[in-house]
Amino acid sequence: MTRVLDGNAVGDRIRDDLRACVADLDDADVTPGLATVLMSDDAASETYVSMKRRACADLGIESYHRELDPDAPASALFAEVDELNDDPAVHGILVQMPVPEHVDKRRVLRSIDPLKDVDGFHPENVGRLVAGDARYKPCTPHGVQKLLEAAEVETEGADAVVVGRSDIVGKPMANLLIQKAPGGNATTTVCHSRTRDLGARTREADIVVAAVGRPGTVDGSMIREGATVIDVGVNRVDADTEKGYELVGDVDFESAREKADVITPVPGGVGPMTITMLLYNTVKAASLQSDVPVDLP
Repeated sequence: MTRVLDGNAVGDRIRDDLRACVADLDDADVTPGLATVLMSDDAASETYVSMKRRACADLGIESYHRELDPDAPASALFAEVDELNDDPAVHGILVQMPVPEHVDKRRVLRSIDPLKDVDGFHPENVGRLVAGDARYKPCTPHGVQKLLEAAEVETEGADAVVVGRSDIVGKPMANLLIQKAPGGNATTTVCHSRTRDLGARTREADIVVAAVGRPGTVDGSMIREGATVIDVGVNRVDADTEKGYELVGDVDFESAREKADVITPVPGGVGPMTITMLLYNTVKAASLQSDVPVDLP
């Protein structure tokens, strides 16, 4: 029978362990602090930030929020980031993407202090990840690793295919899977929009991670019997519902579950893990910056 992984349940277990870490920091008079910066009037971005702030409050992490007018000059955003870099109460900084077109996204990522870059996107942290000495693993790929671990899916020696090559998920996911470390040691192929005969690649895989941002990219005909399928995609499609839409992944869930041994749903799979691992990175950042050791899960 196909196992459907519950990201909320796995995330809750990790958060429970993080509470002990927060308590250890509190005993040393250290309160982890996460700053969120929003320079957008996009409703989805506002929702994401609110979810992150609520998660912080639930875990005992102090939340600092800054909102900027999307029409403000780019210098206003960089000044805000500089101020947060210098604030010792702030251990992690997250600038919610997307930023307005007149703001250089890559410069935003470079402007955050690498020690406070809890997204793991600063070039220094990307380099450390590739080199096998990660300071902060990007939240979504790290969450996928934790899901695989919870499901006791063996990555060592496995053939893995990552569908998608984004800087946020695809590339770091592939790097984590090939590392000579627990949760790695897989033989990993990265596929993308220019890959010829995608199904021929995915049908050879023990583990398929779909992160391309296009609904129905992977279906049951593209999955081998007994494979593990991790669906990172979150796509809004029209539907006869109260909201007029529904959220679906990059995988056709119903056909894929007929073949897969393990599969994640959308919603309720990888999504909850992303916020959980952001909390994980924030707690780790507070530990590193305060020199107070904690036993991270």
